[in-house]
Amino acid sequence: MKRVLAFDFGASNGRALIGEVKDGKLVYTEVHRFSNDPVLVNGKLYWDFLRLIHEIKTGMVKAKQQGGYDAIGIDTWGVDYGFLDSEGNIINTPYHYRDLRTEGAPEEVYALFEGGKEELYSRTGIQLMRINTVFQLYRSVHSDAQAASRAAEMLFIPDLMAYVLTGNKVAEYTIASTSQLLNPFTRDWDRELVKKIGFDPEKLPKIVPSGYVYGKVKKEICEELDVEPVPVIAVCTHDTGSAVAAVPGNMDNCCYISCGTWSLMGVELDAPVVNDDSRRENFTNEGGYGGKIRFLKNIMGLWIIQEARRRWQKEGQDYSFAQLAAMAAESKSVCYIDPDSPEFDNPGNMPERIKAFAVRTGQKVPQTVGEYARCIYESLALKYKYTLERIEKLTGKKYAAVNVIGGGCKAEILCEMTADLLGVKVIAGPSEATALGNIAVQMIALGEIEDITTAKKMIALGGDVREYLPSGKYTADYASFLSILDK
Repeated sequence: MKRVLAFDFGASNGRALIGEVKDGKLVYTEVHRFSNDPVLVNGKLYWDFLRLIHEIKTGMVKAKQQGGYDAIGIDTWGVDYGFLDSEGNIINTPYHYRDLRTEGAPEEVYALFEGGKEELYSRTGIQLMRINTVFQLYRSVHSDAQAASRAAEMLFIPDLMAYVLTGNKVAEYTIASTSQLLNPFTRDWDRELVKKIGFDPEKLPKIVPSGYVYGKVKKEICEELDVEPVPVIAVCTHDTGSAVAAVPGNMDNCCYISCGTWSLMGVELDAPVVNDDSRRENFTNEGGYGGKIRFLKNIMGLWIIQEARRRWQKEGQDYSFAQLAAMAAESKSVCYIDPDSPEFDNPGNMPERIKAFAVRTGQKVPQTVGEYARCIYESLALKYKYTLERIEKLTGKKYAAVNVIGGGCKAEILCEMTADLLGVKVIAGPSEATALGNIAVQMIALGEIEDITTAKKMIALGGDVREYLPSGKYTADYASFLSILDK
C-alpha cells in the first residue's frame, strides 16, 4: 500500500502528515508542524508565502527521512491568490484576506451590476463577504494596477504552491469555487463578471476536478532536497472541501460543521441552491469532491475565544483552552453576542468588544473570565441553532445529526452546548478531517482506495469520533439571542 504526504495549511498553522492504510483504516502520522503567521508591512497584511514554501520543502525532507511517500497533496484556506508574470515569476506577496484594503470594495462592485448585490449573488451563489476573491481582485485592479496589469496569470494559494513544485498552472474546482468568480451551475468562470471588475478572464487558469494530477515535482527541487519526483495531486485544495470529504456521517441526513477559526456549517447537495431566500440568508454554494455542492454558511468560529485568550495572556492571565472551558461551564449566562457582527472580524481586544456589544444591545456585561468564555461558546452554539433552522428551511429537509469536524470537535463544552441547544445528536470528529480528506483523495487518485464511500468507512474506523446526545445540561434564552441579531 502506498504512502502519501498531505500538507494542510490553516489560517494560523500548518502541518505535514504521512497517510497510509493500516488494518482497513485510513491513518496518519504528523512529521512536521509550523505556525502560519501573517506579516503586517506598512499597514498591509500579507501571507509569508516564501516561508510557507520553505515549510513545504522541510516537510518533504522530514517525510523522506520517515519512510518516504508516493504523492503529495496540498490544501489551504480559500479566496486568496497570487499573480505570475509572463515568465512565470511570482510578482506579488499574496495579501491576507483580513487585510483592510477591501473595505468599501463590495459596494463598489455591486454598483457595476444593474441588479446590484442581488445580481452578483444570483450569478455566483456565493455568500457576500468582504474577503471574497471578487472584491480582492477588484481592489487589485483599481488600487494595485501595476501588479494586476503585469499579471499573466492568477493562481489561488494551493495552486500557486503546486505551481512552485511542478511548474504547472491550473485551478482546482473546490478552491476556485470560493472566489465568487464561478458560475455554480456550469462549474466554470463567469467571464462576463470577471470583465466587469476590470480583470482579463484569459488570465484565469483552467479549472480541474479534485483528484487531478498537477504533475511531478520538478527536477531542480528533487535535486535540492534529494527527494523523488513524485506526483503532486490536486486534492480538494480548499481545506473545507477536504474536511467535508472526510465526514464519516451519513450525508443524506447529517449537517456538518467544519469548526476551527471559522465554523462552516452546511450540507452536501447534488445541485446549488440559488434563489431569493438563500440570498437573503447569505448562504454559499461551494464545490465539493466529485462535483458536489457544499451548501453552507460561513460563521465566525473559535477565532473569538482564540483572540480573547491572546488578550488575557497579554494581561498576565495565561489560561489554557481547557481552563477557559471549565470556567465557562461553572459560570452563568450573562449576555449573548452575534459571532458574525463586524466588530469581531479582526484581531484585537475581544473582551472589550464583547463588553461594548453587550452595552449597545442593552444586556448585562460579563464580570469574570468565565462569564466572557461562557458568552462566546454559548453564542456560537446558538448561532448554529439559528443556522440549522435556515438550512432546513432552504433545503426542505430535516437533519437528525450534526457532525462537528476539525479542531473544534475537541471543544467538549461547545459540542455539549450544540447537542443541548439544537436538540440533535452531535458526532464529534475526526479532529484531523481536513488532513484525512486530503489523504483520501490522494489514495483514490493513485488507485489505492476504490472511491470516497470506501474512504469514509476507513476514516470512521479510525476511532477519532465521539457522540454527544442532548442532555439538558445547558439551556439558553433563544428568544433573547434572536433579539440581539437585529441590533
